[in-house]
Amino acid sequence: MQRQEQADTLKILQKSLSKELFVISEKVKTGIPLSTSDGILLFEKGELGFLGILADVVRKRKNGDKAWFIRNFHIEPTNICVNRCNFCSFSHHFSASKWELSVDEILAKVDSQDESVREIHITGAVHPKRDIVYYGELIKKIKARRPKLHVKAYSAVELDYMIKKAGLDFITGLQYLKDCGLDSVPGGGAEIFDETIREKICGMKTCSADWLAIHRAAHILGLPSNATMLYGHLETFSHRVDHLERLRQLQNETGGFNAFIPLKFHRYNNEMKDVLEVPVIEDMRMYAISRVYLDNFPHMKAYWPALGRKMAQVSLSFGVDDMDGTINDSTRIYSLAGAEEQSPVMTVSGMKQLIEEAGRIPVERDSYYRPVL
Repeated sequence: MQRQEQADTLKILQKSLSKELFVISEKVKTGIPLSTSDGILLFEKGELGFLGILADVVRKRKNGDKAWFIRNFHIEPTNICVNRCNFCSFSHHFSASKWELSVDEILAKVDSQDESVREIHITGAVHPKRDIVYYGELIKKIKARRPKLHVKAYSAVELDYMIKKAGLDFITGLQYLKDCGLDSVPGGGAEIFDETIREKICGMKTCSADWLAIHRAAHILGLPSNATMLYGHLETFSHRVDHLERLRQLQNETGGFNAFIPLKFHRYNNEMKDVLEVPVIEDMRMYAISRVYLDNFPHMKAYWPALGRKMAQVSLSFGVDDMDGTINDSTRIYSLAGAEEQSPVMTVSGMKQLIEEAGRIPVERDSYYRPVL
C-alpha cells in the first residue's frame, strides 16, 4: 500500500517537472543509473521535496521501511599525526595537547564495554612512530579478549602510511592485518576525491587513487568497507558528483562497500574556520542525491555524532536507512569541530524511539547487516 502511495505521489509530482528532471525521475523509478550530468542537475535544480521522494523510492526498493543500527563503540588511539589537514580539529596540530593511549589503556576500554557490544571502530591520527606490526598486534590482543567482537579498524589514510612504511603492497599489508583479526575497513579519509580541492584542504594526506586502491584491495581479500565524503567546504556540485561516480565505479567492480556516509564539514577549531557551514537543507539534499546516485550501494548511513541526532532522524526521510550505532560516548573527532553532539552516546531504547518516531522499523544488526534476533 505504501509503495503504491509513493508511486502515486511521484506521478503527480512529475506533471510539474521540467523535461530534464522528468527524465531523471523516470530513470530512478525504473532503476536506471544516473549519469554525472544527471547528478549535477539534481544538485543545481532539484527541490528538496522532489529529491526526498526520489531518494525514498531507492530506499524502499533496497530496505523497505527498515532502519538499521548496531551496538558499537570507538577507540581513537592518538591525536599525534604526520598529516596536517586544514579541516581537522582532532590532531595535535590544533589541540592544546598531544596524547596517545598505551595498549593497556586501549584494552581497558575494550574490557569496559558490555558483552552485548558487537563492533569496535578504531581510527584516528596517523602516528609517525607506530607501524603495521604494532597495529596488527593490537588487533590480536583485542581478539584474545573478545573473540566475537567485530574489529573495523584503520582508515585508508592510516593503512596507506603503515603499509608503505613496511615496504609492502596493499594486498600483502591488508592480508597481514586480516590474519591478525581485522574484519572490515572504515570509510574515513576519502574527504573529496578531486585532486585540486584535496590539495587545498588535505594536501599531505593519501591521494584519491591510493584511497580507492586500498579499498579495492580490501574487497579483493573479502574485507568489506564503508565510504565517506566530506562535503560543505570548498567543493562544487561537480566535485561531489565526481566523488560519487568514482565510488560507484569501484562498487561496480568489487561490490565490497556496505554503506556510504556523507560527512558534514564543521568549521570550529581548525584552519578553515572562515568557511561557513552549509544549512540543514543542503545536508538533506546531499543525503537524497547520494542515495539516488549510488544505486549499487546497499545502505546509506547517517553518522549522527556529526549530524546531530535530530537531523539524523530527519535524514530517514531523505534516503537514509542506517543510523550507525550506540557509540557509547567514545569519539571526539566531531565534537572538537563544533558538532552539536558533544557527548555522543545513545541507548538502544533511545535509538529505537528515534527511528520509530520517524515512521521506520528499527532493526538491530551485526556488522554485515544481518538482523540480530
